[in-house]
This record gives sequence, C-alpha cells and structure tokens, in this order.
Amino acid sequence: MRRDEVSTVHAGGGATTRSGRPLPRPNEGVWPGLATAPHSPWRAWIAEQLFRRAVRTLPLRVELPGGVRLGAGGPDSPLMRVHRPGAFFHRLGVDAKIGFGESYMVGDWTSSAIADLLSVFAARLTTLVPPRLQALRRWVERPQPSSERNTVAGARENIHRHYDLSNDLFATFLDETMSYSSALFEAGSTDLVAGQLRKIDGVLDYAGVRADSHVLEIGTGWGGLAIRAAQRGARVTSLTISPEQKRLAEQRIAEAGVADRVQVLLRDYREAQGQYDAVVSVEMIEAVGAEYWPTYFGTLDRLLKPGGRVGLQAITMPHDRLLATRDSYGWVHKYVFPGGLIPSVRAIEQNVRFHTGLRVAESRSFGGDYAETLRQWRERFVDRWEQVAELGFDDTFRRMWEFYLAYSEAGFRVGYLDVRQFALAGRP
Repeated sequence: MRRDEVSTVHAGGGATTRSGRPLPRPNEGVWPGLATAPHSPWRAWIAEQLFRRAVRTLPLRVELPGGVRLGAGGPDSPLMRVHRPGAFFHRLGVDAKIGFGESYMVGDWTSSAIADLLSVFAARLTTLVPPRLQALRRWVERPQPSSERNTVAGARENIHRHYDLSNDLFATFLDETMSYSSALFEAGSTDLVAGQLRKIDGVLDYAGVRADSHVLEIGTGWGGLAIRAAQRGARVTSLTISPEQKRLAEQRIAEAGVADRVQVLLRDYREAQGQYDAVVSVEMIEAVGAEYWPTYFGTLDRLLKPGGRVGLQAITMPHDRLLATRDSYGWVHKYVFPGGLIPSVRAIEQNVRFHTGLRVAESRSFGGDYAETLRQWRERFVDRWEQVAELGFDDTFRRMWEFYLAYSEAGFRVGYLDVRQFALAGRP
C-alpha cells in the first residue's frame, strides 16, 4: 500500500466530529488511522482460528502466502487472496465488523469476484461465529457514537458525509433518472431506466398521486420522482437536507420543464408544515434511526390530509437481526452511512400502528431487483473509474466504494436484505 493512498487528517482540516473524533473524508482523501493496522496478538490469533473454522466448509477458496489454501470450493468458486495475513487478522481481531472491509480498502486481501465471494459469507452470516461467542457480542462490539445521532443537526452532518461527496460521482454510475434506490424491473427485463421509472410510478400509485394532487416528498434525491409526479400534473414540495442534491435537483427539474410545479426546500422532515394529498418517501427511512422512527411516522401522519395516502419504499432486514445489531457500529456506519439503520417490516408496522392513525393497505417486496440494480451500479462504477479518478477520488475510495456496492448486492442476493414498497392509508 502506498502511503499517498491512505492519508491522515489534514492539519486543521476539520475532519472530526464535534467531540474531536477523526472522521473519514473520502472526497478529500482523508482516511484517519487506516494506514496502520492495529496490533493485538491475542485477538488476532483468535480471529485467525475463527476465520479458518468458518471458511472450512464454505463454497469458496482462500489463498494465503506460502501456498496455504482454505475453503471447500471448487475451481469455479470465488477466490479470496489474502496478501497480508498478519494485518488482516489483526484488523479482524480488533473489530471484525469494521476490519474486514478496511482490510479490503488497503489491499490486505483482494478478489476478482467480490460480490460472489461476499454472497457466500452473507448466506452464512448468522453462523460464522459460534453461538457461545455471539453471546459476548455486546461486551466487545463498538456502540454507535452519540455524535452520529440523527438530531436535526446530526442528520445534516450524516447526510453531508455521503450525499454531498460529489454529484458528478453519483452521475458516473447511476442511470439517467439519477435514482439512488432500487429499480422495480418488469419480468424478464434488466433495463435500468425502465425499472427505475416503474419503481417511481409504483410509489406514486401507492400514494394515489393524480393530476390535482399536492405531493410532499421526503428525501429529494436528485429530483427523479418529483419530475415524474409533476409530469402527472401534480404539484410537488420536496424536502432535502443535502445542499448538493438540492442544487442538481433544481437544475434537472428546470431542464425537464416542470419548475413551475416543483419546489425543493432545504428542510428536515421534522420541520415540515402544511397538509398534503399524498406523501412519498423512497429509501429515506434508513437514515432516520430507531430513536426517531416514531417521530418520522408521526410526521407522515401529521402532514397527510384526511383520506390521503403515503407511498413508502424501505430497505428491510429480518426483525431478529435488527434486534441483534441495532446498537452496533459497523463498517457501513464508519465509511458510508453514518447514523444509518435498516428497519424490519415488523418495526415499520409497529411504528405505524402505535404512532399514527395510518394503516398498511398494501405492500410488495422485490429484493432480487435490488441485487440486480446494485450489480449494474457496481459494474458502471468499475468501468468508469477513470472518470471518478478525474474528480479527485483516490484508489482507497475505489476499493471502498466497490466493497460497499458488492457488500450490499450480496445482502440482497441471499435474502439477508429486502426492499419493500408500502401503501399507508390515512383516516377517511
């Protein structure tokens, strides 16, 4: 690993939380602490024994220096090459949830079929660690930092760290609709643009959006849904807390010729006022946090006119996994989505039941479509890396983003993650 690939915090650069904890700043090439692997011989030894035990029966291949081979996979199974086992096992031993991804970021291990490899691990995720050691998780796992709570100010900082990386970055791998959420493909089709429009239409239909509707959108993205709703003849008020997204969304809305029907506000959902015929929110709940789920759903209810409907799209995980991991801090939190938490279907239904006058009228899941969406994003990102590099992103970012997209794809491939649209009906 070249030293220039993994830099530290710029002097006075502000890459810290309010409490002074150094933060990664991927768009600035800031990777605090990443260049040096942690040192904990006892934990590293335990991590190596657990890793060897875990991969022994998995349908993959692991190659270590000196010709050591692990795993039960055949010649066509995904291959993981561990180049620096010492650093790899020390990172795993100190914090497995973060260290596995960090070791890929710095090149301790590589794979030419990373999504296939991670899918094998994801399929056995709940059994990789023996049950007796899983019981010790709450004593050794790092909790989510209080500085990343999704208060109004905290949510803005958390969103800034992801969505304000660069509009041009997202444009390199998203399709022309600039939709950063799962497509909903027609049977037999993998056309990403058609799938994204079908997804948007599905959410708008669930919310009952018509030509005379006044729609509130919570989470603007880059304007794709607002444009589609306005093309139906609806008026749209769209909320975002990302200045970068607001700027590009307004540009795209104007270019689509619907600026007279869409207003984009830099405003937190908790600060929204008024009453709307329909409320839509696509994959924004994952950034809310369990602490604020009652507030989020209560806000949907408060802003909806009697007889109105909500169209909601959410990534979900099994409820038992939510309960087991809701307070832990992992690689995705540190590098991609600070403050994020994926809900379960049960958690959504319970919050609707206990904190609103709404009810779930319809729902549909399409997790397999998200796996395909992520596969296409990942391939576009890799194929267009030279364009991304010209924006100033370094090789550490390339490996981080590829790992993030492949890691997510694997979760949807094996059913550990799902995505679902909900139609919430309001009071008559």
